[in-house]
This record gives sequence, structure tokens and C-alpha cells, in this order.
Amino acid sequence: MSVSAVIVTYNRLELLKEAIAALQASLVKVEHIIVVDNNSKADTVDYLTSLGNQIEYVRLPENIGGAGGFNRGVRYFMEHTNDDYVWLMDDDTLVHPDTLTGFLEFGAKQPNFGFLAADVRWIDGHRAKMNDPAPKGTLGKVPEDATEPVELMNATFVSLLMPRQIVAQIGLPITDFFIWGDDIEYTERAARVAPGYFIPAARVTHKMATNVGSNIMNDSLDRLPRYFYSYRNKVYYGAKRQLMGHVKSNVRITLEALRLIGKPGVLQRGARLKVLYQGVVGGLKFKPTIEFADTKDTLK
Repeated sequence: MSVSAVIVTYNRLELLKEAIAALQASLVKVEHIIVVDNNSKADTVDYLTSLGNQIEYVRLPENIGGAGGFNRGVRYFMEHTNDDYVWLMDDDTLVHPDTLTGFLEFGAKQPNFGFLAADVRWIDGHRAKMNDPAPKGTLGKVPEDATEPVELMNATFVSLLMPRQIVAQIGLPITDFFIWGDDIEYTERAARVAPGYFIPAARVTHKMATNVGSNIMNDSLDRLPRYFYSYRNKVYYGAKRQLMGHVKSNVRITLEALRLIGKPGVLQRGARLKVLYQGVVGGLKFKPTIEFADTKDTLK
């Protein structure tokens, strides 16, 4: 089965070099390495250009966020290749030589899937907190020593494999999400068509600076504006869930607001509450368009 890998990058050249090298070292070779560049600086352009036909270089005229980058990458996969699967990842994702092997072995046994998510670890070998898998039908977690696949409610774009026919059915990631939640919405959209699974045999390393999850309560003030997108997008995709899932999503947001109000010592509490409130209000009005790609054949 043929695979296109999509990496979205923005001004992280050294990490990007490692990510591409790791893909090139895969035991099962990918047919295409598609690098979507969100208008990075000249050093990234020079490096990617120097790779020639080793990659498919998609340079965007402006930074449209991770969500827009994945939208363009998946569109390129559909319109410029005939590969069976698209493998999505950030530029700080280091695949292991046998990661793709683990995905494809599962897919050979159980081909009806909406997505497959890797076991994402930090550099110390423990589970990456930003990519903790969300098992379907339970509030529990997948144990770090899990050896069997687990059906998931959603997953992140840090090493995610999706079949071509699923993309054709559900469309592309939503560019207007900009950052945060685009992968949750997209994998939940896919899971409404076919189940998604966590694959412990497909392990990758997420080379983040620190192994911490994002939290409006204690994140730095310079990162505060991006939480608008977090809460706006949560309200949008929470409303797409069945009744109980929708209620749980709203309860989580409410509890986060109450903790932000009541916890002592929160720096710039008012500014944080304002961003959360603006995000929720924005989500109630947010009506993005889901785009669909053409295929390579139809573009001829």
C-alpha cells in the first residue's frame, strides 16, 4: 500500500531536518514526502529547495497556521498523488524506522478504519502529554504499557494515518481553525464514518521542548491570544458530537472557567478570563466551510 507523508513546518529548520531524515530512514518507504511550508524564512526555503525531488515542496505565501497547513497538505495528497494513505505529522515528529510497519500491519488485518494514531512519546520515552490518546466510551487513559490497539474518540496530527477514501468522504481539515483542535475535529469527523484506533506498535517521538500540556491557567502571557482559537474551536466541534458528548464538552469548558476564577495566585486572571469568554462567544458564531479536494484523475 502506498503512503504520502505530510509535514507542516514553520521556522523550525533543525527540527524539520531531523523529521525528514527520520522519514527517509523508514523501513517501509513512503512514496512522497510532502512538506508544507507556512511561509518560513529563507534558511528553510534554501534547505527545502536543495532537496530537489526528494520531497514535494509546497510553500505557502503566508502563514495560515497548522490547520491551514494540513488542509493544503491533504489537498496536495489528493490532487497530486494516487497513494492509498496520507500520514500527517508536525515538524517536531520523529518517526521510528518501524512506525509505518506497525500502521500497515494493522491496516492489513483491519482495513475498515477512519484513522490510525501512533503511540506518541516524549524524548524520555514517556507518553507525550499533548498527544495522550482518548479512548472511545471512557474517561480513562490508555496505559503506557498497552500492547493492543484501542478504539479512540479522536487523535492529534502527530503521526496520524488516514485512508484516501476517508478523505474523499469527509473532506479536508478546516483552515479557519488556524491552530488547536483542527486535528480533534478532523479525526472525530472521520470516526463518524469508520472507527479510529491507537496503534501501540507504531511509536514516534514528539521532540517538544518540554513534556507539558497546554493550560490557560498557567501558560505564559505571550501565548494567551492563541487560547481564543482553542475555546472557539472546542465550542464548534463539541456541538458536532452526540448529546452526551456535547454536554460533556460544555461542562469541561465551564469547569475550566470556574477554576480560573477561583484558583489563588493566577497571574493576569482577568485577561485569561477575557480570552476564554471571547473564544466561547466566537465558537457560538463560528460556521466554517468544509472543503473537498479534487483527485489527481479529475484534474487531468
